[in-house]
Amino acid sequence: MSGIEQSTLYERVGGTPWFTQLVDHFYKSVAQDPVLRPLYPDDLDGPRERLTGFLVQYWGGPADYSARRGHPRLRMRHLPFAIGAAESDTWYRLMESAVRAVGASPDDEQQLLAYFRHTTDFLVNRS
Repeated sequence: MSGIEQSTLYERVGGTPWFTQLVDHFYKSVAQDPVLRPLYPDDLDGPRERLTGFLVQYWGGPADYSARRGHPRLRMRHLPFAIGAAESDTWYRLMESAVRAVGASPDDEQQLLAYFRHTTDFLVNRS
């Protein structure tokens, strides 16, 4: 063993409480946003819980999301929603603001934002 201790982003940012705070901050913005709000149900608790669970699992936390919902299949799950450039850019902008508001090390912030940029581009399904 090399003696170098590896940690996940999940561990470095503080675990589930950090992701809960991130997603809460994000959805406060979504609730007021004219571009994204129409894509969501009236009650944002379900989307908030699912996004938190997904991010916790993706970044190295417990796999509760997959235990409850199966494979994430992000593209398939988002196909029913009209996601164009405006929706993608708005989602990213709100999440970028949430990441910066909640705080992470510069390296972790860069990793998170790169993932969110890639994923928002990947989920565009309308021209």
